[in-house]
Amino acid sequence: MVTVSQRTGRLGTESAFEVLARAGKLAAQGKSIINLGIGQPDFQTPAHIVEAGIKALRDGHHGYTPANGLPALREAVAADLHRRHGAEVNPDNVVVQPGGKPTMFFACMLLGEPGAEIMYPNPGFPIYESVIKYSGATPVPIALREDAGFAFSAEEVLGQITERTRLIIINSPANPTGGVTPKEEIDKLVAGLAAHPDVVLMSDEIYSCMLYGGRQHTSLLNYPEIRDRLIMLDGWSKTYAMTGWRLGYAVWPDALVDHATRLCINDHSCVNAPTQFAGIAALEGPQDEVVKMVEAFDRRRSVIVDGLNALPGVRCADAAGAFYAFPNIEGTGLTAREAQDRFLEDCGVATVAGTSFGAHGEGFLRFSYANSEENIREALSRIGKVLEG
Repeated sequence: MVTVSQRTGRLGTESAFEVLARAGKLAAQGKSIINLGIGQPDFQTPAHIVEAGIKALRDGHHGYTPANGLPALREAVAADLHRRHGAEVNPDNVVVQPGGKPTMFFACMLLGEPGAEIMYPNPGFPIYESVIKYSGATPVPIALREDAGFAFSAEEVLGQITERTRLIIINSPANPTGGVTPKEEIDKLVAGLAAHPDVVLMSDEIYSCMLYGGRQHTSLLNYPEIRDRLIMLDGWSKTYAMTGWRLGYAVWPDALVDHATRLCINDHSCVNAPTQFAGIAALEGPQDEVVKMVEAFDRRRSVIVDGLNALPGVRCADAAGAFYAFPNIEGTGLTAREAQDRFLEDCGVATVAGTSFGAHGEGFLRFSYANSEENIREALSRIGKVLEG
C-alpha cells in the first residue's frame, strides 16, 4: 500500500472541472450540452498576443528565465498597474507565476500553519479553503450575502480577527457570485486594519477589468498604509482570454517577495519564456479586443440575469462584475447539488452547485456567461421547461 501524507487528504478540488468532465462524457454519448459551468472566456486570445508568443519561439527564446519573471515583463506589469489604477509599483516586487493559483498556494504556505487562522470569502473560489486547510491553518469564512450584493462587510471581517489571524483573503469582483465590494467597505476595512498591524491581506483582483453598470474597480494597491503587508493577485487569463497560457502575477510586499521567489524556484523554476513575451504584448499592445470582450460579457449579463429572474422559483441579484451570475434557487425546492445534477442530466445545461464554493453557497448555482447569447437563451429555455415540469 502506498501511504500519502495526512495533509494530502485536506486538499479540496475545483468542482467546475468535475462538472466539465461529466458534461464531456454526456456530449460524447451524443447528448446536446450547453456549458455554463466553466469560468473560461469563449473568445480566442487576441492575434497580436499569439504572434508575440510565436515570434519568441522563432527568435530562440527557449531557455530558462528568471524565477520571478522576465525583467521586461515585470516592468510592463508595473506600467500597466499605473495606467489602470494609478498605483506606483516597483517591478522588483512583481513575481510572475504560471497562473493565479500559485500565489494563493504560496501565500497560504508562507503564512498558514497549525494554530494560525486565515480568513477567506464564502462562497468563494474553492482553492482558497483547500490550500488553507493544506497549510494546517484554520479556515475562517467571511460570509458573503445575497442581500448585500455578495459584498463583504468590513465590520464583520474586522470583528472576526483574533490574535491567531495571519491572513485575510478578499476577492472583488468575485468568483462565483459576480459581487463587487463598494469602495466604502474597502475604506473601512483598511482603516480597521490599522489596529491589526501583523495581519497580511491578499487581494485577488483577477477580474479587475470586468465591471458593469458604470462601476469602478478599487485596487488595494491604492492604500499606501497597507502596502507593506499586501499581496495583490492579477493576471492575463480572464482579461486577455489566455487561460491555457498559464500566466499570472502578484505584487508582493518587501517582507515576502524573496520568500515567494524562493517558492517559485522550488516549485516550477520559472514560467516558460514565449508565454512571457506574449504577456508583454498583451499589456503593451492595443486593448481593443479587451473592450470588445467586456462589452459582450455585459450584454450577456443582462440576458442571463433577466432570464434567470423569469424562471419559476429563481431569483438573481444583479451581476456586478466578472462573468458569473449566482441565482438563488431555493424556491425550486431543490438543493444546490440537486439542481446542478438535474439541469445537467435532464436538459444538458452544465452549471456548478453553490456548495462547491463553500457552505454559504447552499441554495445557489453558479452560471458562467462566458458563452454566446444564443446558447444562454437556449439554456434558460431548457431549464425553464424542467422547472415547469
